[in-house]
Amino acid sequence: MTSKLLGGLLATFFLVAVSSTDGQQLTKNPRVGYLGGDTARKEAFRQGLRDLGYAEGKNIVIEWRESFGKLDRLRELAAELVNLKVDVIVTGGPIVTRVAKEATVTVPIVMTQDIDPVASGFVTSLARPGGNITGLATLAPETSGKRLELLKEIIPKLSRVAVLGTSTTPGHAQLLKETELAAAAVGIRYQYVDVLDPKDLESAFRAATKWRADAVLVLQSAILFSQRVHVVTLAVKRRLPAIYGSSEYANVGGLMAYGVNFLDLYRRAATYVDKILKGRKPADLPVERPTRFELVLNLKTAKALGITIPQSMFAHADRVIE
Repeated sequence: MTSKLLGGLLATFFLVAVSSTDGQQLTKNPRVGYLGGDTARKEAFRQGLRDLGYAEGKNIVIEWRESFGKLDRLRELAAELVNLKVDVIVTGGPIVTRVAKEATVTVPIVMTQDIDPVASGFVTSLARPGGNITGLATLAPETSGKRLELLKEIIPKLSRVAVLGTSTTPGHAQLLKETELAAAAVGIRYQYVDVLDPKDLESAFRAATKWRADAVLVLQSAILFSQRVHVVTLAVKRRLPAIYGSSEYANVGGLMAYGVNFLDLYRRAATYVDKILKGRKPADLPVERPTRFELVLNLKTAKALGITIPQSMFAHADRVIE
């Protein structure tokens, strides 16, 4: 065999070997399915992955899916992710987690948030989830009382609060119970208004006005969160001071928000993905509770409502929107 021919064969072998190695490297890249919507929360999850050394498109593939509030479409997307044989599914809220749970009992699922995963039937216990689901819970009973205290600070004569929520939200009963206990503790009457569909919003605020509510408290709800601009607009239109459970409401004009720092939860969800990709089982990864809370005030809305926010509140605020 001539040296020229031998050289050509060696070169060919080298190219095939390199191509084969590259192909193996690509197939080793983990594939993560993300089922959810909000842009800021998705970016927080991305940041969490980057902090752990993952670069989308380089050493990890993320299949982003969003249903835009359509439940039937959500089920299709969950099934699609399972069929793609993703290594793990990340869910952006309790309704999404429930749909993903119905779609698979084998693919690991990481919750970015759930009010009460045990009551929702997602895990056996927080310490030992026991199935294919783990992640983060928003269990924080003290926040209900704190929100009412904050309302009372800006409305000293506060006596009636309209509470808006969605009874079909997983963990809703626990939220409402905590709010009821907190209201009784500070001597405030409340009226609960169930918002099961976006079209219920106008009538919900009409009911609050008719009941002569002094303020509104908005509970965690996927429907209300998706309609947050409309919710905030109606509250201002009805001249009802309102407090919300996440900063995104204040960002779009809500008077104030106090609760779990949701962006922190989405960043922390990446640590669960990392552990699962490295071989840990969801059943053995304890569900974690929130560690960061935030108070956000919107001075522009306060001015529009003719409300003076006490100076004492500014000292505790994490962010003030002017």
